[in-house]
Amino acid sequence: MLWRCLAKGGGKSHAAQRLAIWYCLKYPGIHVLIIRAHYPELLANHIEPILRIVPPELASYNGSEHRLTITLDDDKGKKVKSQIQFGHFDGVNSENEYQGQSHDIIIMDEATQFSERSFRHLAACLRGDNDFPKRFYLTCNPGGVGHKWVKRLFIERKFKSDPKHPDKNENPDDYSFIFAKAEDNTIMLERNPGYLSDISLMANSDAMRYGDWDILAGSYFSNFSVAQNVTKPFRIPEFWNRYRSFDYGLDMFVCCWWAVDEDGRCWCYRTFERDNLNIPDAVNAVKQHTLPEDKIVVTYAPPDMWNRQRETGKTTADMFNTANVPIVKADNNRVQGHLILRTMLDPIPLHDEYVIKMLGGAENAPKALPALMFFDNTEDVYEDIASIQADEKNPDDCAKDPHDITHAVDAVRYFCINRTLKTEQPVEEEEGLLDSWYDDDVEGQDYQTYMTGGEITASYIGVGA
Repeated sequence: MLWRCLAKGGGKSHAAQRLAIWYCLKYPGIHVLIIRAHYPELLANHIEPILRIVPPELASYNGSEHRLTITLDDDKGKKVKSQIQFGHFDGVNSENEYQGQSHDIIIMDEATQFSERSFRHLAACLRGDNDFPKRFYLTCNPGGVGHKWVKRLFIERKFKSDPKHPDKNENPDDYSFIFAKAEDNTIMLERNPGYLSDISLMANSDAMRYGDWDILAGSYFSNFSVAQNVTKPFRIPEFWNRYRSFDYGLDMFVCCWWAVDEDGRCWCYRTFERDNLNIPDAVNAVKQHTLPEDKIVVTYAPPDMWNRQRETGKTTADMFNTANVPIVKADNNRVQGHLILRTMLDPIPLHDEYVIKMLGGAENAPKALPALMFFDNTEDVYEDIASIQADEKNPDDCAKDPHDITHAVDAVRYFCINRTLKTEQPVEEEEGLLDSWYDDDVEGQDYQTYMTGGEITASYIGVGA
């Protein structure tokens, strides 16, 4: 069962602390994990408050391991130790640290600071061969990198279901929700009567004050929306220019397939994501997911693919090229690339006759359509675009954390920053035109004269009058 509590000032952290202690006292020997994205907040919001609550004669704290041990007597009078482990998780860099850990209760504070990948990774630690209850609790406010997945699961209650992979289905009974706002925390308001006014002055006051999940504060690509930039798949004309772009890392490989219409509008029609792929596997994945009709013009790749390896002296780009997946080095200007990407999410005039027909004809089709569109089967990519935040130090750039959602954004950026030409309708050759070149008499000239201009004359070489 998963529990949710939201809106700033609702007493979430206070409730999480008491909940962890209650489980330790109720179930001697239980293991509880309290986790936040960053250690300073973990220390100030949980470790120090809990150490003030729990009597020192009942518990001991190991500062180097960030673990509180509470010693109790079980129902047989035997001394047993309950534990509260304090942890922080900064994305994929922390995954190995938590791999294989086992906890009975996990409390994720400020869950919208975590990506869905991080949430799923930590949820795998909720296990143990014992009779203790297994619970995952989340607390958070609207906004942040995790806004969309938290909203989907707990507010919209839109759950994934895949008949082909039932083990990946999400059970609605596993997710429950509790709403709390500042007015519910009467003790805090008595001690700080100006708190509500302070919240109202914040930039995203409605989200924080009222728990408004329809507001996505801090998103870099705030002009992206599913309604505007996502469409159902359709048959792509054979003559549309097609491209690929990808970002490669051992932690994640993301590849996108693109088609460009006659307006220069770019359609992301296929994506592939997989972690822990070595270079040969990544190459094979690109080949397997590229269909015969995909006549790829260019494949854009990150510049670090051209770094030489010490052992072989070869580059990763060499391995792609020799495997018949030729790649071109993409421009790696982050600020410019992200600005171009953001600009392309806005509408441009719609003139392409095929797209107009596909959207219901001239009477029903919009007058404009974004320059960057996504098929709805590319959700893994466009959801990361919607989720990524602006960099706190450089608002013109995207945040680099959590790292696991940056790969998809980078793959799209590599495509957008490289100027692609709009597709031109192929010109049909006039019947018999080529044959006429071989006629003995074309406008009174034979083929040789027609193609070369005839014999060299004095006037041609500038000799004579």
